Amino acid sequence: MNTKYIDLIDQTYYFPQEEFNLDGEHLQFHGIPLNELVKKYGSPLKFTYLPKISENIVRAKNWFSNAIEKNNYKGKYHYCYCTKSSHFQHVMHEALKNDIHMETSSAFDINIIEKLKQDGKLTEQNYVICNGFKREKYIENIARLINNGHYNCIPIIDNYEELDLLTDAINDTFKVGIRIASEEEPKFEFYTSRLGIGYKNIVPFYENQIKDNDKVELKMLHFFINTGIRDNAYYWNELVKCLKVYVRLKKICPSLDSLNIGGGFPIKNSLHFEYDYQYMIDEILNQISITCSEAEVPVPHIFTEFGSFTVGESGGAIYEILYQKQQNDREKWNMIDSSFITTLPDTWAINKRFIMLPINRWNDEYERVLLGGLTCDSDDYYNSEQNMNAIYLPKYRREKPLYIGFFNTGAYQETIGGYGGLQHCLIPQPKHILIDKDENGNFIYKLFRTQQRAEDLLNILGYDVDDVDAISENIHSNAIVSDK
Repeated sequence: MNTKYIDLIDQTYYFPQEEFNLDGEHLQFHGIPLNELVKKYGSPLKFTYLPKISENIVRAKNWFSNAIEKNNYKGKYHYCYCTKSSHFQHVMHEALKNDIHMETSSAFDINIIEKLKQDGKLTEQNYVICNGFKREKYIENIARLINNGHYNCIPIIDNYEELDLLTDAINDTFKVGIRIASEEEPKFEFYTSRLGIGYKNIVPFYENQIKDNDKVELKMLHFFINTGIRDNAYYWNELVKCLKVYVRLKKICPSLDSLNIGGGFPIKNSLHFEYDYQYMIDEILNQISITCSEAEVPVPHIFTEFGSFTVGESGGAIYEILYQKQQNDREKWNMIDSSFITTLPDTWAINKRFIMLPINRWNDEYERVLLGGLTCDSDDYYNSEQNMNAIYLPKYRREKPLYIGFFNTGAYQETIGGYGGLQHCLIPQPKHILIDKDENGNFIYKLFRTQQRAEDLLNILGYDVDDVDAISENIHSNAIVSDK
């Protein structure tokens, strides 16, 4: 009988896959010996595999290069990294090895941009696209960046007030973009995005506030779909509406020469994942070419803002199964040594699913289980995979530790989870490992952060740690005396 976990995987998926393979009964991720990682650093832990960031940037650039050649497209392509996906220095430094640009979403992003310039990672030739609803501090920081000579900073106008605020704060001429308030998917709970300016209002906005403003040059139309770039009727319909606005605007605004198609590429969230990236890019450029040709206007330069696609597939989390609780005749709860709510918050907040596989014991028999976290919150669980309504893992055995990994978790989880701050039920933030390769292709491991300590959390909460330590020592001393 095929009762081993490896048998289940073999009959369910094509395996091994590009990033996953086995060394005996141990899982490897991009060749990383995960079992050895656990032996060295313990669990729970998070890791970032830095080379995957550059790999995905290069892949996307090649796809666009191929599509430009295929469609004889006359515009240029610019890859921007969406900083809100992961602001960490190690992510930024790796991404910037690849001649890319930056997209920001809030005031403190600009401080990061200035630090990257100071460190020689960014120059004034790099575009900085500033999205988001802009209040005083964000306006102030954008203005400082432009006033200091970064003329390739392009704030994207989100509402009617922002242009006047920027005009007052910026000393010289500057470039702007306008964000289109796209319509949301039919199943969404409201009709139109809260971000940007409505389709019908774009041209009047230009004519009333930009056309005769000598300080402002309209450079870009920004089109963003919240659900990402997907081959469905909704995406293509919104793209067509965007292009109609672009050609209307281009005919009355010669300085407009760029289209930011926003929205992200999906990343692999299942071993069944399929997505034809090259086809989608070919078809997007084809649709732009057709529309511009019919309207007799030049095609725009293309900007993208890939965040999850850039960094998502570089991340992973590893947990140990601490204990199994048989709660009734059907449900077995495998308890992990951390919390889903705190370390993978999207599993709780938006029911997101990541690739989940055991790190060891692939030759053992398997069973159906539910996964529970350590908090006392009833929502701290993970109970199904993207492509099946259950989780199967090697059978729990107290004497044989079982480790499991969640993969492609590198985008948003740290910032949404409040990295380095308070966690639900004071569950500590796991240690974080950076993984790179040297010039000979050997793996390099670096401990980026240790696991949070009680002192870290008490300090955040306002307790005097010295007093707490003294109380603990006093209680401990009294306990020893009592025992005697």
